[in-house]
Amino acid sequence: MDTNIAAGVTDTLSRYAAGLQLPDLPEAVVARTRLLILDLVGNIVRARHDAESTPPMLSAARVLGFSAGNTSVFGDVRRYTPPGAAFLNGALGHSLDFDDTHAAGSLHPGAPVIPAALAAAEMVGASGADVIAGIVAGYEITCRLALALPAADHYRRGFHPTATCGVFGAAAAAGRVLGLDAATIADALGIALSQSSGSLQFLVNGAWTKRFQVGWAASSGLVATALAREHFKGAAEAIEGRYGFLHAYAPAPNPARAVQDLGTVFELMATAVKPYPSCRYGHAGIDAALALRARHELRPEQIDAVTLGLPNAGMQLIGDDIERRRNPRSTVDGQFSGPFVIACALATGGLGWDSYKMLDDPAIRALLPKIDCVPDPEIEAVFPTHMAGKLTIRARGETFTETVTVARGEPENFLTEDELRSKFSALAVPVLGTDRASALADAVLALHAAPSVSGLMRLAVPMGCVRLASD
Repeated sequence: MDTNIAAGVTDTLSRYAAGLQLPDLPEAVVARTRLLILDLVGNIVRARHDAESTPPMLSAARVLGFSAGNTSVFGDVRRYTPPGAAFLNGALGHSLDFDDTHAAGSLHPGAPVIPAALAAAEMVGASGADVIAGIVAGYEITCRLALALPAADHYRRGFHPTATCGVFGAAAAAGRVLGLDAATIADALGIALSQSSGSLQFLVNGAWTKRFQVGWAASSGLVATALAREHFKGAAEAIEGRYGFLHAYAPAPNPARAVQDLGTVFELMATAVKPYPSCRYGHAGIDAALALRARHELRPEQIDAVTLGLPNAGMQLIGDDIERRRNPRSTVDGQFSGPFVIACALATGGLGWDSYKMLDDPAIRALLPKIDCVPDPEIEAVFPTHMAGKLTIRARGETFTETVTVARGEPENFLTEDELRSKFSALAVPVLGTDRASALADAVLALHAAPSVSGLMRLAVPMGCVRLASD
């Protein structure tokens, strides 16, 4: 790509977002977008009632006046201001660590983008077609910025790209939903630049800031767009400028990568969904553990040693500081513990949201000291194209090995609509009930044809007596 295009990355992305129309999108992209929305909504509904970080977050939202509005949060009877709803839906969507993942960008694009688009849609009564177009634009910008950094360099500086890149995607999505022109969306991206933040320091103590900063990216993107809509001027060349996002947040970015094949190659289609509520780097290992357990009828007490081979980036998030990983004390600890997720899979035959109630389970605790995580050259060789994993188990005097290159839920091994509906139901039915959860799923999957999002958002409210997490 020539340098003139690279020099105009912000304007190119802004024109793309402003001009995107539903009929321009391949049918497969529209269908996949609906499934990704369904996946996030299920996460939001359950996290509204189950995530341990939810009660203080809701209390703070009320103190800050976020509950004095008319915008919806899934699974909540209350209504919120637009930035408040975007914040809560974004934070809740990421609270279970069960949301979608873009492997090459090493981020979760849906949690910042979809809530910003839906809040913007409720602000102006936008059609479902506009929401779908906005979400696609938001995914493309979020993921492409991560690729241009690239994400590995960004991580090494301690940034969390879901939040730092996500605020730009949220701004673009909201801008498209609000019908802003390219120049105004460029201003929104320039304002979002001042709000791009997110730190990996949460890994030290299992802090809830990982969830907060993703919700804040959704809210900040919406706020940036509202400011631009009212003619507030944003920084020019926000993405590629000398002090812009890419150069400020990574040592050797490739700005042209952000617009490479824009409009013909959809990074949204390279986004995976999670069958397990934990860091994506452990999923190939979980698949391998379940396969070996079933194939060889392994019982936990028969296992002498386990080694999980990871890419270097995966080691940073779930394998380094192994003694700490072997002693998870909180849900976040467990989600980012290679030993815990493998132990849980081997001991119980699965990993679900309720698995984090088993942090002190004797069978799992007995396995944890036997599990090691190591950087594996074979696994590193296929990264970041694949978030692969290799599991080696010594048991009953034998050694069993399983390599999983393409984990369940990856684009090449994507979950079916029925599988995603099952995941959604498992999350949403305990909160909404069977009938309302089914109706909400139907409404999400028909969003592209809806005249507005109002019907969908009405179904977000629990019926009957549901114990609120904040009550």
